[in-house]
Amino acid sequence: MYDLDLRDPCILEPNATYLIELMETLRLPTGLRARANSRSSTGRVDVFTRVVVDGYSQFDEIPPGYAGPLYLEVFSRAHLLKLERGMSLNQIRFFSGQAVCSDDEIRALHETTKLVFDEDGAPLRSPHVAEGLFLHVALTNKDSDFVGFRVKTNTSSVLDLSRKNSYDPIGFWEPVFAERNGRLILEPGGFYLLFSREKVRIPPSFAAEMMAYEPSFGELRAHYAGFFDPGFGYGQGGEIAGTRAVLEVRCHDVPFALEAGQPICRLRFERLTSTPDAVYGSELGSAYQQQESALSKCFKPFPKRLIDLLSQRRWRTEGVTEQLPLFVEHDERKKRTRRSGKPGARGDTTPQSRSVI
Repeated sequence: MYDLDLRDPCILEPNATYLIELMETLRLPTGLRARANSRSSTGRVDVFTRVVVDGYSQFDEIPPGYAGPLYLEVFSRAHLLKLERGMSLNQIRFFSGQAVCSDDEIRALHETTKLVFDEDGAPLRSPHVAEGLFLHVALTNKDSDFVGFRVKTNTSSVLDLSRKNSYDPIGFWEPVFAERNGRLILEPGGFYLLFSREKVRIPPSFAAEMMAYEPSFGELRAHYAGFFDPGFGYGQGGEIAGTRAVLEVRCHDVPFALEAGQPICRLRFERLTSTPDAVYGSELGSAYQQQESALSKCFKPFPKRLIDLLSQRRWRTEGVTEQLPLFVEHDERKKRTRRSGKPGARGDTTPQSRSVI
């Protein structure tokens, strides 16, 4: 063990656990409790955090009446992580009384407000509700078989989560494609960013939390940062017909087969004590309203042309990670040729590789 001085920026190494005292302290009154979880931008880069408090045995739970410091456990699996004083990796919510909505309340809320929609934006007639609202994994796509991203491990690049639209994602992520039958085999130890099949929205007077719905589901964790703010996928006045949820999925010790439409998590809805003055959206600088990409906001968009090229099955390779630089080089060469007006080399200059089909 060793100490870090966060008064100056420092680098957290992957696969090492750090315990950091937070700048904030709490003094909760009796009857008010709190719960913490990672921010979306933290969970989406395969960084695991949880809050620890003195004299309490549960992570991320702060009991009523607690007064004292907060500590954050930080574990990055894939990347070197730059950290400095004042950065925020997680968030906290406060609860008084019974805030969780019953299944009947969720169904009634969907009847009046509409909570969940299909891929085309049409409200679902009979959403799957059982101790919360179920979401299902999307492994089919109308335009291609691209379904998400898998993190690259052992990267030497440093991630600074305070930056926005800064990093080239090709050095950190590789696109993931489902099989023809809508199945995806998750590799042991792999971390994936996938999408829910449904689009969901949270009315301004409610919040929601993504929960694992069944411990016996298998060697799988379906979320790191699972809090949905009031107004997510909703807008200021209900003008947005939902937003797909991003699923931060980790496969553990054995391969795991996901099927298209398989239930993967459930949303627990919680009532707010009052409607907030401002809700999730552009006015607050929210990054993931109507999200089209699963990547954290510190990354630039993944090149759609490259995804489209890889999605053509005649270019599919077993070594997608190794082939990505070649595809990028080929794409850049084509653009340079168009700009210069000079003909390229004869024949097909696309990198050759062995197809898995």
